[in-house]
Amino acid sequence: MPVTIQVNGASHTLDTTPDTPLLWALRDHAHLTGTKFGCGMAMCGACTVHVDGQPTRSCVTPVSAVQGKAVTTIEGIESVVAKAIQTAWTELEVPQCGYCQSGQIMSATALLEKNRQPSDADIDAAMAGNICRCATYVRIRSAIKQAAEQLA
Repeated sequence: MPVTIQVNGASHTLDTTPDTPLLWALRDHAHLTGTKFGCGMAMCGACTVHVDGQPTRSCVTPVSAVQGKAVTTIEGIESVVAKAIQTAWTELEVPQCGYCQSGQIMSATALLEKNRQPSDADIDAAMAGNICRCATYVRIRSAIKQAAEQLA
């Protein structure tokens, strides 16, 4: 049964079932592979996308839950905030292996879209559940702060 979803501003009719996790619909059917599989239990954050602007773990979200909503993946973030985050990530050389970074960037962007002057506690809350096996957390926090300063 085909399912139609809006991803990065475009309509995608996917040949999949309504209970298919959004992650696999994006990767296997829409061919958007920037969103990563990490744990399959919404505990690591590698699969984070935005659904109507909210960071959402796509590995446990069925495609039926996003019908009629705007899904944005790492390939589609283009706001001023997203560009500031991406610039800070590059300038501070945040990624080590890079596997978790799309989810980290999606969560950080959602934070600064809502709060342009986050405290350390705000950053901790927004980034909780985004695991970096390379432990680049100090650089991630620095990049979020640098992006916030750039946006001020």
